[in-house]
Amino acid sequence: MFDKVVIVGAGLIGGSFALGLKAAGAVRTVVGLERSPQALARALELGIVDEAATDPGAALAGADLVLVAAPVAQTAAILASLLPHLDAHTIVTDAGSTKSDVVAAARAVLGERIGQFVPGHPIAGRESNGPDAAIPDLYRGKKVVLSALPENDGAVVARVAEAWRRCGAIIHMLSAKEHDRVFAAVSHLPHLLAYALVDDIANKPHAELLFQYAASGFRDFTRIAGSSPEMWRDISLANRDALLGELDAYVAQLSNLRTHLAAADGPALEAVYANAQRARCAWIEAIEAAEQPPAAAQESGQ
Repeated sequence: MFDKVVIVGAGLIGGSFALGLKAAGAVRTVVGLERSPQALARALELGIVDEAATDPGAALAGADLVLVAAPVAQTAAILASLLPHLDAHTIVTDAGSTKSDVVAAARAVLGERIGQFVPGHPIAGRESNGPDAAIPDLYRGKKVVLSALPENDGAVVARVAEAWRRCGAIIHMLSAKEHDRVFAAVSHLPHLLAYALVDDIANKPHAELLFQYAASGFRDFTRIAGSSPEMWRDISLANRDALLGELDAYVAQLSNLRTHLAAADGPALEAVYANAQRARCAWIEAIEAAEQPPAAAQESGQ
């Protein structure tokens, strides 16, 4: 049981964390600390938070855990505002989609108190954002990556992990560098591509006609382009080097496909498509097996 949890940014990510803890009966009081008075009022109205605060000192008094759920570029400024009011027992974690820059910011701001900060990243989301998008089961069955620091006491990391587990999440551990390299490929690049495709079509003179006939395939491929532009701007810049590497590799792949298409090389195109289909099917099967209930897994002989 957490006595008091502070959510800095009570939108989709922070709000869902609060609702998940509340649904599990794992927290007595949730305090929202938000830059937007409108968002804070809405979070209070929806029952995401029990108390609303604009002053870090009042919010952090007696807090067990603080979750920073804000665009990663704001990390340093937020931690600097929290530091003067940070009790020795208070643990701070974050939900940023990049980790190396967040760790660097935390080290610069927190100094010798860096051990109280546990970097984290929940691998879950929706195309909408803000308090109204928050749901209690957003993290159920989803991965949360913790990038524990050498200065973190094991009990501190375990406390953060337990909070996410109470929300239904599955904990994974990756170093900050490894995290950023992995997610540049499987998260940051797909977002960049979705934004690029929708922007390209929206800027065409016959955009209205194109959108009129865009159906489920286009909707599924571009769903993540409905995410927060501010957040993804910050993520793209924060993980720029790794993202550039993945983008260059993808451009090379597109160039190969263009060559096959220009040459009307059907077998070459089919080979790429078939390899992609096999890889995706294997990935989906692995996900379904991992999410299978224990009893069902035993019945199937696993």
